[in-house]
Amino acid sequence: MSRVLLDTNAYSALMAGDTRIADILAQSEAVLLSPVVIGELYDGFLGGSRNLENRRILHQFRSKPRTVCVPITDATAEWFAQIKRSLRRSGQPIPINDVWIAASCMEHGARLLSLDHHFDAVDGLLVCS
Repeated sequence: MSRVLLDTNAYSALMAGDTRIADILAQSEAVLLSPVVIGELYDGFLGGSRNLENRRILHQFRSKPRTVCVPITDATAEWFAQIKRSLRRSGQPIPINDVWIAASCMEHGARLLSLDHHFDAVDGLLVCS
């Protein structure tokens, strides 16, 4: 498996000790993070009692050589528009942040590592299983 983009819930599962997530990441040449995922994590951290500790752990995770935060670009926005339009036409909308996450995967040719099954509705998105 080459590139994997980590969804928020997969990161949380990893931090909770999910060995399946750890195994998939260990087999990946690159672990990608979207700014959307990082924002969702920060939001969760602010709502909890371990904000600073969780930020420190995330910073350590992000500092690993194979971990990259991919930018949101005009190309991401094009993918976003195509995915959102396709989902609307099929009557299968998903949360808007997840459309951005899927768009980042498509732009960077990455598989998505998520525990959410609604990503199955995104045509062409490769999801780790």
